[in-house]
Amino acid sequence: MNADRQDVSLLMEQIGAAARRAAIALAQAPTKQKDAALLAAAMAVRANVDDILEANAEDVADAVKNGTAPSLIDRLTLDTKRIEGIARALEEIAALPDPVGATMAEWDRPNGLHISRVRVPLGVIGIIYESRPNVTADAGALCLKSGNAAILRGGSDAMRSSQAIHASILEGVIAAGLPEAAIQLVPTSDRGAVGEMLKGLGGNLDVIVPRGGKSLVARVQEEARVPVFAHLEGVCHVYVDGEADLDMARNIVLNAKLRRTGVCGAAETLLVDEACAATHLAPLVGALIAEGCEVRGDETAQKADARVKPATEDDWYTEYLDSIIAVRVVKGVGEAIAHIAKYGSSHTEAIVTANQKTADRFLAEVDSAIVLHNASTQFADGGEFGMGAEIGIATGKFHARGPVGVEQLTSFKYVVHGNGQVRP
Repeated sequence: MNADRQDVSLLMEQIGAAARRAAIALAQAPTKQKDAALLAAAMAVRANVDDILEANAEDVADAVKNGTAPSLIDRLTLDTKRIEGIARALEEIAALPDPVGATMAEWDRPNGLHISRVRVPLGVIGIIYESRPNVTADAGALCLKSGNAAILRGGSDAMRSSQAIHASILEGVIAAGLPEAAIQLVPTSDRGAVGEMLKGLGGNLDVIVPRGGKSLVARVQEEARVPVFAHLEGVCHVYVDGEADLDMARNIVLNAKLRRTGVCGAAETLLVDEACAATHLAPLVGALIAEGCEVRGDETAQKADARVKPATEDDWYTEYLDSIIAVRVVKGVGEAIAHIAKYGSSHTEAIVTANQKTADRFLAEVDSAIVLHNASTQFADGGEFGMGAEIGIATGKFHARGPVGVEQLTSFKYVVHGNGQVRP
């Protein structure tokens, strides 16, 4: 092991040990103290907006210089509105009920034992993310509210932005008298730090949450020695059923694809029922193209509009994160469900239909973390779910599925009260 790698290993060992000590304190911290930290952090974010913008401008300039894709630059870019959104999210998380210590269920046994299932923090949570500096605030705040210590490893492309935001968060943590190590930002872009986190930091890391590209998530899932809340790519679908209102479908499709193309809830594939293709397909495709979206479609879509480019097999699997969408005509809801099962990433899917029975079948049979009826896939967001924010959209089958908020960052233990019982 070379000296640099030894330095990174020692650094991460120290970060892990400090996080474990902080987690022990946070697990017992009263709600008022945690909320005070978050509210003070929100005030600090607003007070330091110029510093955050300056740091972000340097990150964005480097990204442009390096030829970063426009969709990723959009994820990276902050402005006063987005920074205000960060501050508001901190306040919204503070306003949420504290999950720690909440009784999930309780019952009495015939022998007189009283049993309760009570929420407890997970412990130390590692978040590995790319491009999105707002994750620094969202993830740190959600962990703190749920009594967990956070170790944040942001991408090198957003390092200055993340450091500026983290400095504001720490102001709130310190002001409330909580351990400074409650929310730590890994201060190096050395990839060895990720490797150390995947090993578990000597037993100090309890869960890893990856937020980034497919290669990052694949590496984490392959190498992690601790549980992973998988946040896979968002190959999201909108299915326009034969009984869909055209105006509603148009509004939903345009919003789902184009509101923000770089978010994981952006629609990447449009499926249109052949029962309404004659009336709906051309207007939907035309509306997308009119808004500057490239359309890649099957033969029917190409016939509906000569500007549609031929779709390849790879297009059905692709998360574009750009103004590009794949379009296919399917034979009813059954074929739409089958397409999603084959090509989707278990993230978010929507159906547009006036037929409740068809909608119910779609919602029941599509095995994704989020399914919507007559609404845009861009609602795949913890803030929109009333969670204040999210660490990510978990697409696995753990208890944390869909937006990962404060409740999903807890486990539970059984608390048993007796009056002298012994087992015969």
